[in-house]
Amino acid sequence: MRDCLNHRAGFDRVLMTVAATFLTVSASSALAQDQTRSSAAELAIEAAIPRPEPANVPPPTASDIKLDTTATVQDSAKEASKEPVKAEAAPAPSKVETKPSDVATTPAPEAPKSETAKTEPAKTEPAKADTATATPTAPAAAPAAEPVRAASNVPAADQPVADKLKDIIGAKTSRHFDRKNERAAIEKFYGARDFAPVWTQAGSLTAAAKGVIARLKDAASDGLNPADYPVPDFAAATTPDALADAELKLTASMFDYARQAQSGRMHWSQVSGDILYPEHPVDPSEVLAKVTTAADASAALDSYNPPHKLYKELKAKLAELRGQGSGAVIEIADGPALKYTPAGKKQAEIVVEDPRVPQLRAKLGLAENASDPRYDATVAEAVRKFQNSAELKPTGILDDKTVKAINTPKRDKQIDVVLVNMERWRWLPRDLGASSLGDAYVILNIPDYTLKVMQRGQQVWTTRVVTGKPGTHATPLLTETMKYITVNPTWNVPPSIVYNEYLPALQQDPTVLQRMGLKLEQNRDGSVHISQPPGEANALGRIRFNFPNKFLVYQHDTPDKNLFARDERAFSHGCMRVQNPDQYASVLLNIVMPNEKYTPERVRSMFGKSEIDLKFPTPIPVNITYQTAFVDDGGKLQFRKDVYGRDATMINILKNSRGKDLENVVAHSQPSYSRPATTLPAGVAVANNGGGFGSSGPNFFERLFGGGAPTPPPAPVGRRPQQQRVFTR
Repeated sequence: MRDCLNHRAGFDRVLMTVAATFLTVSASSALAQDQTRSSAAELAIEAAIPRPEPANVPPPTASDIKLDTTATVQDSAKEASKEPVKAEAAPAPSKVETKPSDVATTPAPEAPKSETAKTEPAKTEPAKADTATATPTAPAAAPAAEPVRAASNVPAADQPVADKLKDIIGAKTSRHFDRKNERAAIEKFYGARDFAPVWTQAGSLTAAAKGVIARLKDAASDGLNPADYPVPDFAAATTPDALADAELKLTASMFDYARQAQSGRMHWSQVSGDILYPEHPVDPSEVLAKVTTAADASAALDSYNPPHKLYKELKAKLAELRGQGSGAVIEIADGPALKYTPAGKKQAEIVVEDPRVPQLRAKLGLAENASDPRYDATVAEAVRKFQNSAELKPTGILDDKTVKAINTPKRDKQIDVVLVNMERWRWLPRDLGASSLGDAYVILNIPDYTLKVMQRGQQVWTTRVVTGKPGTHATPLLTETMKYITVNPTWNVPPSIVYNEYLPALQQDPTVLQRMGLKLEQNRDGSVHISQPPGEANALGRIRFNFPNKFLVYQHDTPDKNLFARDERAFSHGCMRVQNPDQYASVLLNIVMPNEKYTPERVRSMFGKSEIDLKFPTPIPVNITYQTAFVDDGGKLQFRKDVYGRDATMINILKNSRGKDLENVVAHSQPSYSRPATTLPAGVAVANNGGGFGSSGPNFFERLFGGGAPTPPPAPVGRRPQQQRVFTR
């Protein structure tokens, strides 16, 4: 019995020693957190404790933890195998507490890293009872296999909406956004904010959302259609699904508004093939960043509308026109025709009076002398302009047809005309001028037949112009840069005129070109080239203003000055004739070369028989526009005749809208400058007798404007090479 008690007491001591060792090692590990870790046991125990992993390191696997744990047990097992011998002699368990400390602090040559554990697999083989008592520590390391989830920045109230947004954007984005760049912007924007909603917080609209909604609902003031930018009903969105759907719908409407406010509801190619403006699409990512971070989201979204002064003036007049509906309608009564006769050499001025004139003044917007009953020069001129805009004969006489046209409700038509003019402003570049030249630019208005030079926001100079005839010779709408001026230009007749007009004329009269001062050359490939040398009778006059473009049009002087006296001046083949070219040249040259001090007289002194090119160090932008509605310097809304039918085409397109399809580019056939071989009639004088360019020579564009033209083919032996020609229109 006593032996059994002794054996049991010895067994109890062993158990107490192992337990004390485990407790002491655990305590030592906790106390050593702020101390130097030099013990293999300490490092091994610490390795078994789950810790967050770096983002670029994979979480530990079960095998890794097992190796680290085994290394820890190995040292303990060695010491524990010696411990029972001393334990029998130990007088009391209290003195055993120091032994595990000695075991735990046994110095090791290096820390037990996983690589070290892998190189010593033999030490893991012995399976002793003492070792088995330590293995329960292994499961404590299992949680380290779970990756630590980063804390979300989304408020708890918005997390359900964020989760729905993540699902929609990840799988159903195309339901709201049909443009690839918009989908990419959405994914990037919402992904960066953990898919938190930007238009609501805890289900309530944010200040940014209210600003965007206000701008979309007021789209009509900018000449846009509010129905194109639907606003979701956030008040009815009471679930995370509905809020997430409303969030993306509002973002989609914002994208549509910004895109169409900047570039237009219809692409200019939808209207005609003779329009070419530079593209300036919006960046959806920039729209999101700009609007959502702005102090005033409505103003930020409004900034995508054209910044030009003339656009803003049209916007103000649009509001006035729409406000006229509540005012009294002015009717001009029937009566005798009213005519103003100016003073002549043999007669005095004739001014008639009529009680209808004050009403006529009010109807035509003449605020000065509003109650004056006299049908004077001012009233007659206003009537003439109205007749011109109403496509009546502009006589200045108030007859029955004019009274009927004035009384006919025209408000809706005028609104439509203003709307399409605002639309055309969206096609133009945001910066019309060259910043290095004080924002200088040239702007030509085809329906008004005027050209203006602008600098620093002010008109520097203006003149009358003659533009292209309606139809195939219409002057194109474009933006290009004027690079140089040619004094004493040669007129190289374009192929369209050669083959459509001059060659048929030669069939009737073989000498007609000689009498016109034109020179005909036939190239080796049978094609024909016709030109006119410099001189007073040259069709281009004395100066040509060059801004290379695919339509081969430019501005130039003309020997035919009488057309500038007419009100309607659409007579050219597409180019623009300038009334005072010497003044125009000096104004432009003084902008690009202010130190040269050019004057009209200096320009005229260059007139002669040799071409002179005056190149601009910095090109000047040239903007050819079509403004049938604009506000004049006196603040009055002016209308001009739709000479090319651009208004009618655009109004029809907008009223029969095909949605976003209008923004697509329409391909048009490009102008042809081919010169087919021609058989000339007998008696036609040919200057070069077939010695001109072959079919492989410079193309028409290169000959017109130069720049990168290929070298002409070598001339036959014994013949001098032909000089390169510059073809012009």
